[in-house]
Amino acid sequence: QVQLVESGGGLVQPGGSLRLSCAASGSIFSINSMAWYRQAPGKQRELVASIARGDSTNYANSVKGRFTISRDNAKNTVYLQMNSLKPEDTALYYCNADIRARGGRYEYNYWGQGTQVTVSS
Repeated sequence: QVQLVESGGGLVQPGGSLRLSCAASGSIFSINSMAWYRQAPGKQRELVASIARGDSTNYANSVKGRFTISRDNAKNTVYLQMNSLKPEDTALYYCNADIRARGGRYEYNYWGQGTQVTVSS
C-alpha cells in the first residue's frame, strides 16, 4: 500500500516562511514526478510546483521567486520551501506523485490528505 503523508503546515504571519514535507511510504519501486497542489475555499485545485525525477522544476506564476520545490530520492520525500508568504497563499496544500509499486507494471498517480497553510496577521 503506497501512501503520501504531508507535514509542516500551520499558521504564519504575512511575510513569514514555512516548509512543507511529503513522504511517500509503502512498497515503492520508483517515483517519477512529484508535485504540490493547493486548493483555497471556493476555488479549484491548482498546481503550485512540480519536480521531475531529474530535478527539472516548474512553478505557478503566482509563487515564482518565493517558493522552492526540492526532493530527496533516497528518502522518497518532496519539500516545498515557502517564503514571503501572502494571505492569498492560504489553502489546503496537497502532495502528488507518480509512483510505481514493487511488482507493479505501471505508474499510478497518488494524492496525500493535505496540510493546511494559513497566512494571517
